[in-house]
Amino acid sequence: MKLILLGTGGYFPTSRRHTACMMLPEIGVVLDAGSGMCRIGQYLQTERLEVFLSHAHLDHILGLTYLINLVPNEVEFRTTVHCEASKLEAIREHLFAELIFPIAPRFRLEQIAQRCSIPEGGTLTHFPLEHPGGSLGFRLDWPDRSMAYVTDTTASVDADYVERIRGVDLLVHECYFVDDADNLPQITGHSCLPAVVEAAAAAQVGRLILVHINPQSTSDEVFGLTAARRTFKNVEIGMDEMTIEF
Repeated sequence: MKLILLGTGGYFPTSRRHTACMMLPEIGVVLDAGSGMCRIGQYLQTERLEVFLSHAHLDHILGLTYLINLVPNEVEFRTTVHCEASKLEAIREHLFAELIFPIAPRFRLEQIAQRCSIPEGGTLTHFPLEHPGGSLGFRLDWPDRSMAYVTDTTASVDADYVERIRGVDLLVHECYFVDDADNLPQITGHSCLPAVVEAAAAAQVGRLILVHINPQSTSDEVFGLTAARRTFKNVEIGMDEMTIEF
């Protein structure tokens, strides 16, 4: 199975990173719809898409407005966007308000089920994350592999979600901050590198990819992965259009 990181930045896009969007092109599953959605057409392999939104902050949903031009009409008509009911209502009322975006979406907007069937005999489940306004993390399981996507939350070994991601082969986790200076992770509802690697180690995951990087960071060297790898060895920084096989 291949996961393509279409957008690995947070808050706003830069020349280095678009905002959050991950795609499993072989099965047409998309996790979040940030500005990285602009690349979805070049990786499209299916006749429909199932898009799962962690929450409705703009850097995770603005790419929904791109679908009209980036995929064939028949694909858009067959596409379903899954999210919590309150977030879907906000998307309908605000993102697709006529004065903001005058073309009504042709894809379906549906409340996310607790357990969703996905292609190749897989299952997607979700769990709540601590973040202003609330967010969801996702776990995807197949008979022979598993992954989790955790973004927009403050990582901690004591966080409830650690048990929900236990033992996955691949964890894609946000890492907005290098450290917890000035208590910014807790204030903003985001994560710092030491806490993320500690959570990954506690959950005994196989591989950790860091995403939702601070857009003001001009170099990944500031993360100092040498020190982080003393806590969790198999960690790397995600880059836009990186392909991960798991």
